[in-house]
Amino acid sequence: MAWIYLLLAGLFEVVWAIGLKYTDGFTRLWPTLGTLVAMAVSIVLLAMAVKTLPIGTAYAIWTGIGAVGAVALGIALFGDPATLPRLAYVALIVVGIIGLKLTAT
Repeated sequence: MAWIYLLLAGLFEVVWAIGLKYTDGFTRLWPTLGTLVAMAVSIVLLAMAVKTLPIGTAYAIWTGIGAVGAVALGIALFGDPATLPRLAYVALIVVGIIGLKLTAT
């Protein structure tokens, strides 16, 4: 169950990272509230995951999911650059996430 919590925590991290763009510096009420809720849910789920998972592994995977998701949605929603080097480095993060999952005890 901890891995499911961690996956969900990472997805909520993506939500709040993208939500930051829509808050316009926390000047828009509803995007700000949604972002703050996503932040809280993400942290609570991460806390639940680290009850049984190693903190270093869980934190690295959580931030990795958030980074990959934010890059992907930044490209899809905001026209962020999708250059080959940028995508290659994101692929390295994905490899790191998979490696950490496979070697977690």
